[in-house]
This record gives sequence, structure tokens and C-alpha cells, in this order.
Amino acid sequence: MDSRDTPIGNRSISLSRRDLVSAILAGGLAGGVLSPVSGYLRGFAPLSGTVWGAAGDDRIRSLSSPYGAATVRFDEEGVPHVDAGSEPAAYYAVGYTQAADRLFQLDLQRRVMRGRLSEVVGPDTLESDKFNVRMGYLDAARANWTRLRDEPVGEAVAAFADGVNARIDDGPLPMEFGLLDYEPDPWTPVDTMLMEKQISWGLTGSFRTLRLALLEDQFGPDVVEELYPSRIPHDAPILRAEGGSSPGRTVVSRSADATTVGRSSGALSGLSIGEVSRLSRFESPPGVGSNSWVVSGDHTDSGQPIVANDPHLDLSVPPLWYEQHVETPDASVRGVTFPGVPFVIIGANHAGAWGFTNAGADVIDFYTYEVDDDGDRYRYRGVWREFDRKRRQIPVDGDQDRTIEVKRTVHGPMIDREGRSVAVAWTGLAATRTTMAVFEYARSDGLEEFLEATRRFDLPTQCLVYADRDGRTLFQVTGKVPIRRTDGEPVRGDRVFDGSAGEGEWDGFEPYGQPTWDGFVPFEEMPAEIDPPYLGTANQRVIDDDRYPHYFAASYADGYRGRRVWDLLDERVEGGPPVDREFLRSMQLDVRDYRFDDADFLVPALTDAEAPDRLENVGETLFEWDGRMDRDSRGALLFAAWVDAYREVVFEPLFSDLDLGEAYYPGDWTLLNAGPESTLFEERERAELAREAMERALEGIDGDSPRFEGADRYGDATHTGVLEHPFGVGALGYPRYETDGSPRTLMNFRPARPAGSSWRMLCEPGGDCEAILPGGNSGNYFSPHYDDQLRRWADGEYKSMDRELQGDLRFRFTKDGGGGDDE
Repeated sequence: MDSRDTPIGNRSISLSRRDLVSAILAGGLAGGVLSPVSGYLRGFAPLSGTVWGAAGDDRIRSLSSPYGAATVRFDEEGVPHVDAGSEPAAYYAVGYTQAADRLFQLDLQRRVMRGRLSEVVGPDTLESDKFNVRMGYLDAARANWTRLRDEPVGEAVAAFADGVNARIDDGPLPMEFGLLDYEPDPWTPVDTMLMEKQISWGLTGSFRTLRLALLEDQFGPDVVEELYPSRIPHDAPILRAEGGSSPGRTVVSRSADATTVGRSSGALSGLSIGEVSRLSRFESPPGVGSNSWVVSGDHTDSGQPIVANDPHLDLSVPPLWYEQHVETPDASVRGVTFPGVPFVIIGANHAGAWGFTNAGADVIDFYTYEVDDDGDRYRYRGVWREFDRKRRQIPVDGDQDRTIEVKRTVHGPMIDREGRSVAVAWTGLAATRTTMAVFEYARSDGLEEFLEATRRFDLPTQCLVYADRDGRTLFQVTGKVPIRRTDGEPVRGDRVFDGSAGEGEWDGFEPYGQPTWDGFVPFEEMPAEIDPPYLGTANQRVIDDDRYPHYFAASYADGYRGRRVWDLLDERVEGGPPVDREFLRSMQLDVRDYRFDDADFLVPALTDAEAPDRLENVGETLFEWDGRMDRDSRGALLFAAWVDAYREVVFEPLFSDLDLGEAYYPGDWTLLNAGPESTLFEERERAELAREAMERALEGIDGDSPRFEGADRYGDATHTGVLEHPFGVGALGYPRYETDGSPRTLMNFRPARPAGSSWRMLCEPGGDCEAILPGGNSGNYFSPHYDDQLRRWADGEYKSMDRELQGDLRFRFTKDGGGGDDE
């Protein structure tokens, strides 16, 4: 295998023919979620003029556009400011600009979702491609485009695709294409629809039901409910009992038991633990979440409401989000979007500001069937049906192309291997209108128009917070949540259904078609509150089950962040000075970890008579510690290392006999709240295990832990150096800056499979806004905006996010006829 030392900038990178992708193989990009990848790309070309040309230049480029005149200015943060006389002209310019900054990211994302990663990577990513082809995301995206192409949003999406393709034609291509020796195919509107599917799967796609069904077979339902509780007790739901809903949006008060049946595993038709573990590689990653809150003008120093949002997603190089500002006669909007999506998803326009957190709604179900001996037919409601079968080819670089069979039932795609199979129904496998809703957000002129647009936000299910310049505030759960029915009666969705008997079906759902959504929770009955005085969301339980008439979800986040949000807001509103942006900024940067409160047994275990002197010293350090995950804290380091070790010593013996790894371990709430009488401690003392875990933690710090080795303070182990370029080449990754926070603090950071606050934003509608990205707005290594926001992000600083046209003119578009292809 050849290798080359390649100078890039003033650094040298050693690249070899098999030294490039791993998180793809570990399930990051393979699961349809953009995350850093490193390891084994098959090859690349020598650095050529194309690679060096990717450095670009700052010259003003005069370009033609079939949609009309537009200008693009880049400000000192690398944010494009697009000004155009029409929306098609503006979004043509947006497509051109996104491609100039993030073309390789666009292409990599759509290759994952189309199941064409192996075409440039080789056979190492075949499992990813097979899964994505079988799921049929591409067919679902085509259904989206059929639904939207003749709407006003369709012209804007088509113009965006033409703009991307104009940039591909104009060049230069990013250096990654030169390294891998291929050129991107033209971008299509369907590819933009695929980005909606990717985002939605990354936030709602889960095989948790299958895992729990298998674990119930091993441990029994009582143990599974103890380890994976369907309801975590805490007093901090988003919609609290004392907070009412506005007229017309009342939450119906009725016991959930009156309309649902309990959890049951169903039959898995021989699906093995190994197969479920394999599928789990392709679901949304653990720990994905977000914070948001809205405070009305009644409680702010300015008299205007304030919206805050920081979504916790994968941290990658370049970032997941792309910031842009678009001005047209119909809209003035600034914020962030996912590359490949034309429209601002989180941000502010002339009338209001908005943000999202994941709602956790259950929008996916699984079905097994009676199948004939030949495997050609399945029984459905007493009738034998042929599987819908298609042959699909997967191109493979440097190897034989693969042809796989794709099978579908009335419920959705079959995901199978070696005769073991289960069908999947997921709301994202039908035509959805979320792109239309986001398009209309930019043009909305206040709460009523914004709320009307939200009716079309079909997927993903999100907790939306909004405020407008007139002082109105809003909390609304978006999306389509199915009402499952068996024999005409509503049932819970946290079980595997008997598809042959027609259990758990959704009325009005048509996989890969145009659904009517008849059998789904009506928009008027989704959890909501209009004009809340203040409200916070952090992926905790949305509403108490006995206050809501429908089954909504099987699990939520553990509530540590949700409790902290409410505690901080309540204390300030009820007894402090008026809320200002400085206070809300301090909330986004808050590092108090409530897990330490739940670990109240730790210090006594380390300081009792059986603890050696070394542990007693640690216990004294933790006794003095305030539970804050600060970079300069020794206590934070000891606690973080201990939690990781305690998770291992408590859960590993229970799961190792089943050959199950950490992906199956229960969450931290279960870990830290399991009392001495828990099943977990039937043969072991909790205090003894706490001491054993601290011994392991100290050994790791002393020298055998990949994360904590040699650390003296928390910042030694919590830093941005873990953020890698997709090629896994260190010189292309981000610099190492220490930061604060943990996976359970509001200032959110998770070094393992890096995730955290992927965008921080504070905004007064019609007033000042500020925000920051964890990196830079450009994906071009040679750009000064490749990582220019990273240190400020790590240090909790912000930059302005105003809607003034500013910066240096870079692209000038003039009308010159023509158009583009849809497909």
C-alpha cells in the first residue's frame, strides 16, 4: 500500500490507500446521521490541481442565473447574506453558495441515504448501503417531491438544485473529491427531500422496541421495566399541571389506561439478539437531545419575549448546521439549516424567532408475519399476499457490484437477514410536508401564520418554541403521531405487532405514497400551549400521562436537564430581577450536573471504614465539590471517570452472558437511582461496587483509559480535539480547545462519539439575536472560516446574528434564461 506525506497549508498529512472511514462502519453516517468518520476509505488520487484549486479565492464572480438577479455577500464570520428580487432567484444563489462551502458534505449525506456510499468507499460500507436501500428512503423522498413539486415551495427547491449544479459545473471541487478521485453527480430536488428524511430518521428512528422485546424474553417484563422504565418519575414535564392551555388548545384530561393496553413484547419470529444489535447501528445515536426555552415579555427586562435554543446533535467537521441570511420581497430570515436544505430551520425572521427540541414521540412500529414455506408470501388478515419484491443494485468501488432483493409488505419495508425478518412502519416512509412548513416559516408574519405553517410540519416530531414581535409566545409539539389500533381499540406502540392479524395499524398511512394521516393524533390535540408566560424543554416528558388522551411515547430523556431548566427559570422569575439575555446565556452555559445529587451514596462509600486511604482522599475531594462540570475542576474529572466505570461494573456482568455491549446498558437515571434492594445488587453490595468503580477510574487516570489517561482536571479529558474530519486525518480535524459540560448538563458535551450543543442561539423577536457554531461556516479547509468560531464556542462566547445585509460582495447573479432538471 502506497502512502504519501502531503503538505496542506503548513502541515503534513500521511495518507495511505486504505487509511480513510470508521464512524461510517461504527454506525454514524451509516445510520443516516452525519457524524465524523475515519478509518478505511478505499483510495484517493494524488493531490492534483483540482485539490489545490479547492482553496478558492475572494474575487467577485459575476454569474448567470435562470431565475433572476441576486447578490451574495460574506461577512467576517463567513455567513452568506443573499439578496434577491424573488425567492427562486434567492434560493438559486443559496444553492450555489452552500455548494461553494459544503459540497462534499452534501454529497456524502445523500450517498449514505441513497445507499451509494460503497460506490466511492468500497465494500467496507456495504452493510450501510444495504440497510438504506432496503428501508427505501429514496422512494420516500420521491413521494415527497411528487407532493411538493407543484407548490410554491417546489420552485424554490428546484432553483436551489440548479444553483448547486451551477457551482459543481463552475468549480473548483472541494479537495475531498480529488483525494477520492471522483466527481459528484448533479444535485436534484429529490436529494433535498432525502435530507429531510435523513434529519427525521436521525431524530426519530429507533429499534428500542426490538431490543426491549428480546430483553423481556431473557429477563422477564418486571426486570425490563425496572431497568428501562416507561416513565421516569420527576416533577418537571414540559407542560406542568399548573400551566393551562389556551382556549381551543386544551389538553383533554383522561387516564391513559382508558385508551391503551400495556406493553407486551409480541413475537419476534426468531429475530436474534445479534440481528437486533446489527440494526441498532443504523438508528439515531444515543444522547441526541436539545434545550430550548421561551420567556414572555412580562418577565424580561426589555418587555419583549426571548427565545433560546441549542440543539444537541453530533459534533462534526464541518458542523452539521450551515448559517445563512436570505432577503427577498417576501422574507427576511437568518439562522441555520442542514446543508442540502435551502431554508432556514432554526432562526428568526422580521416577525419572530423559533427553535426546536426533540419530542421523543413514538412514530415507528414493527410487525412480524406468518410466512409460507417458500418465503414468497405472507398472511395478512386471513389472506395470503405476495411480497412486493424489487431487485436493486449497489455499485462497489474496486469490487463486484452487489444486487439485493428489497421486500415490502402493506406496513412497510422488510429488514431481514438469513431468513429472520421484521417489517417497519415509520412515518417518514410516506410523503411529508415539512419542507413546505419550513419554507413558510421564513415568510410568516406572526404567531397565527407561523402556527398555520406548523400544521404541515409532519416529521420529525419536535417541541417547537416561538415568540413574535407583538409579544406572543408559543409551545407546540409538531408532527404526525399514529394512533395504533387492534380490533378497533387504541393500543400502545411499545411492542412488536402481529402483522398477519392486523394488529397496531395506522389508518391513512401509505408507505411511499401520499397518506391521508386519518389515524393520527389531530393537530388540535397535540400537546401545546399558546402564550405561556415562560416554558422550558430539554427532551423530558412532554406531559403527564394521565393528562393526555393518547399514547405518545415509550421513553424520554432522564430529566436531569429538564429539571435544571425549570429550577433556573422558576428561581429567576419568582424571586429575581427581570430575565435578560445575560441570564439566559448563563443558562445555556450552565454546567451543574444533577447526576451527582442522585449519586448521594458515592461519598459515604468512599469515606466509610472499609475504604482505603486513596479512596478516602477522593471522597473528601468530592465532598467539597459543587457538582459543576467545569474544565478546571478535579472533582468533575473524578466524577466523570467514576460514572463511566460504575456503569461498567454494574451492568457488564448482567449483559456479558448475552454478548450484549454498552449499547444495551440502561441510562444514567436507572444506574444512579437503583437502590440497595435493586435486582442489580442481588449478589453484590452497592457501596462495594461504588468503591470498585472509583478504583478503576483512578487506574484509568493513572494510565489505561483512552479518555482520562494522564488527566489532572476535567478539561484535560473534555476538549474539541475529538472532532475529526470525515477522513479521520488529524491535521484536517479541529484544534484542541478545552471546554465545560457533560452529557447531562445544559452546556452539553459528550466526547465519546462527539455530540453536544451544535448551535447556540438567543433571540429577541424584532430585536437583537446572537449565536455560535462549534467550528466554522465553511467546510473548505483552506478558508479562514473553517474553524474560526470554535474557540469562542468552547469558551461560551457568542456572535451577532442580525439581519442586515453586510460583508464583501462575492457572487453577483444576473438573469440569463434556462432552467434545470427535476430528477
